[in-house]
Amino acid sequence: MATKTTEQQPSMIETLKEFKNTKNIDRTTLVSVLEESFRNVIAKIFGSDENFDVIVNPDKGDLEIYRNRVVVENGAVEDENKEIELKEAQKIDIDYEVGEEVSESVNFASFGRRAILNLRQTLASKILELEHDSLYNQYKDRVGELISGEVYQTWKKEILIIDDQNNELILPKAEQIPNDQFRKGETVRAVIARVDNENNNPKIILSRTSPMFLQKLLEQEVPEINDGLITIRRIARIPGERAKIAVESYDERIDAVGACVGVKGSRVHGIVRELNNENIDVINYSANIKIFIQRALSPARVSSITLDEENRKADVFLQPEEVSLAIGRNGLNIKLASLLTEYTIDVYRDTNDGEEDEDIYLEEFDDEIDQWVIDAIKAIGLDTAKAVLNAPRDMLIEKADLEEETVDHVLNVLRAEFEK
Repeated sequence: MATKTTEQQPSMIETLKEFKNTKNIDRTTLVSVLEESFRNVIAKIFGSDENFDVIVNPDKGDLEIYRNRVVVENGAVEDENKEIELKEAQKIDIDYEVGEEVSESVNFASFGRRAILNLRQTLASKILELEHDSLYNQYKDRVGELISGEVYQTWKKEILIIDDQNNELILPKAEQIPNDQFRKGETVRAVIARVDNENNNPKIILSRTSPMFLQKLLEQEVPEINDGLITIRRIARIPGERAKIAVESYDERIDAVGACVGVKGSRVHGIVRELNNENIDVINYSANIKIFIQRALSPARVSSITLDEENRKADVFLQPEEVSLAIGRNGLNIKLASLLTEYTIDVYRDTNDGEEDEDIYLEEFDDEIDQWVIDAIKAIGLDTAKAVLNAPRDMLIEKADLEEETVDHVLNVLRAEFEK
């Protein structure tokens, strides 16, 4: 019998051993892939690999290939791959006889340069597939999880982040908080937004703008949330600007809002810094939608609310001095309140002073106001002069999609009518 040969393509095996250590591919899978790759090349060369033994040990970096052939009479060989003449067999060992099996050590390098290149290509394809499967399986069930990683590369549209196992994660520009600025080597926290796997090419997409990111930061900072004593019911965010969070506790002894904010805001300070000074309002959740809307519009004090539950709309009436608080700077407060409560909220000045003046339909002013402007205002639910005068100017501009000059003209015309 021939002796084993272990010095066959050692650099290739060492490379695969290194890959196994860095990519965390389990030994059984790696050995299976290596063996399959060698057998594929052998089958292409000899037409079959069934009479070959391939022994791979990636931990030691050795490889052994044996070809098994049956001894036949001299001149009776029909398949050179599976049969060997008696005289050739006896050159290996004089005791071989017809019918016995000869096992020879084969040097893979002797198959030639093309076979080696073929092997490298096959292995590269198999290993890449293994790597993709491993990455996808590692992350597919972790959507919504908070993760930290190191910035490896920054581009205009996305950032490449490396986790603690050297896996590549993507933080798109659209998922970054405005004014986020990262440099190579910095640590970034984000939430796993989704795991794409198109054409078996997994991409781990992170987000810092998702409400889930804020929720996970809160869970880290507030032990009562982790312990199940406080529940985060809803979150609404305008990333980098402002957020509203509705929380609830089933234990009357626990102040849910106070626990989340902390003494002098101690528990939210770190979160605010992480979110680029995004203001955070924490309110108590209520299943009573009127109460919930009232709390969502804080710090404004609501006089009354009329609900249209079927269309999920709410008309909110406030004293004139409270209207600007309800709308908030750039309309952020009312926008977040609508997102949080899942109701379309319109605010109106409460002018109930005990006197009811006669109202006038907008159509009566078509000689002074263009019909298309009247139609635009009516489209947002305002049909009369008083309804328009009681509505906030900013709401007319934004919801009716009118220019400021147009809105001011309408208001001046309507006020003049009641001043006559």
